[in-house]
Amino acid sequence: MAYRDLRAFIQALEQAGELRCIGTPVSCELEITEITDRVSKALGPALLFENVAGYEIPVLMNAFGSERRMALALGVERIEDVAAEIAALTRTQPPESLGDKFRAGLRLLQMAQYLPRRVERAPCQEVIRESGFSLLELPILRCWPQDGGRFITLPMVFTRCPEKGTRNVGMYRMHVYDERTTGMHWHVHKVGAAHYRRYEARGERMPVAVALGGDPAITYAATAPLPEELDEMVFAGFLRRQPVEMVRCRTVDLEVPAQAEIVLEGYVDPHERRTEGPFGDHTGYYSPADEYPVFHVTCLTHRREPIYPATVVGRPPMEDCYLAQATVRIFLPLLQLAMPEIVDLHLPTEGVFHNLAIVAIEKRYPGHARKVMHALWGTGQLMFSKVIVVCDADVNVRDPQEVVWKVLNHIDPQRDVTFVEGPVDVLNHASPQPYVGSKMGIDATRKWPEEGYTREWPEPIVMSADVKQRVDALWADLGL
Repeated sequence: MAYRDLRAFIQALEQAGELRCIGTPVSCELEITEITDRVSKALGPALLFENVAGYEIPVLMNAFGSERRMALALGVERIEDVAAEIAALTRTQPPESLGDKFRAGLRLLQMAQYLPRRVERAPCQEVIRESGFSLLELPILRCWPQDGGRFITLPMVFTRCPEKGTRNVGMYRMHVYDERTTGMHWHVHKVGAAHYRRYEARGERMPVAVALGGDPAITYAATAPLPEELDEMVFAGFLRRQPVEMVRCRTVDLEVPAQAEIVLEGYVDPHERRTEGPFGDHTGYYSPADEYPVFHVTCLTHRREPIYPATVVGRPPMEDCYLAQATVRIFLPLLQLAMPEIVDLHLPTEGVFHNLAIVAIEKRYPGHARKVMHALWGTGQLMFSKVIVVCDADVNVRDPQEVVWKVLNHIDPQRDVTFVEGPVDVLNHASPQPYVGSKMGIDATRKWPEEGYTREWPEPIVMSADVKQRVDALWADLGL
């Protein structure tokens, strides 16, 4: 099911009992964060702040902050439903019959239906302001006490490669400096940063557009770890089963979702830098101030009565954890396409996405666990995984008690722990220097004789089935 816009999603949240409207006056300076943080950690609802002190624009928070709301956002009953559809699209068996070829052709035609569709008029341009506007008119949050200022936290940032013309949509926080400029927090590993480096090398201004709001599937697509050449708006069309309507910006040669709430148009100058941060980040620590490119806003367009969507990050669990968990479930079929031995993968919330990956594999040969570790370190954003733990297929990687029990019983630290060096996440404050650090792999699989294990591997303790059945029959009479 596709939502026409953010308002339709808000209505769906309300009908599902997943939204609380807050009419009490609150400040976007720290107070909204504190309220949202408490609600998020209590597994509470999405919040629509209707009375933000000093502003007429309501603020939507925590909209993705549960498994149920993530499924609602993507229009499915379960996140695994999306994964199943991706798995069906990635089946690689060659067609053996005319029927197989016909079905393969239908799948290609189906994907073609999800290409973005250009429109000439759009709700996001009901109000167009090329002068006389200020970013400070928006209820942009200051999230944490030591933050360097206010930050736009849920933007969809649209850029285009100057050579190939390919579009990228990413989610990069934006430190608001004044009425018309913000920082552009492009991590060095991100596609937006790669586009900027190309413009910088050419000495040209880089056109940028930032959209806020719209169908939540579009917002999610901006966070998805897609291959560089895959358009996030095509992926959003696939998720919502309808093409995304796009409209050309008024002052830059880019397109944005027509149903967005607010759009910022502008440019980033080559070689221009400004101090961005500090910022209370999803690691639970402040990321330090650093030099980043500067975004100059030349035009502000919006609906007549816009809604400002935002998020807050900090010590988990918070809303971004559910976005990350959905990503693992959705993209697991693609990972299994390259590594079919993978049974399941889990990134625990406490690991803040990149600090811990637990994977269960169907072990097929000696050293297989180490092969999987290195393959994961070579795959997309999994390259940032600080610790990878590889377990056997029978381990439930989502059960922390089972994982700790099995891992600590299965490993000999000297034999089973591997250290490597490579790229690390920019937010990894523990590495000796930015961008590069060490990583650890733990082989917690059962060891084979071919791996130098000469003893007999013990069996876990399990009660026999017939005794369990007899006790089940007696249980009601035992008074326990």
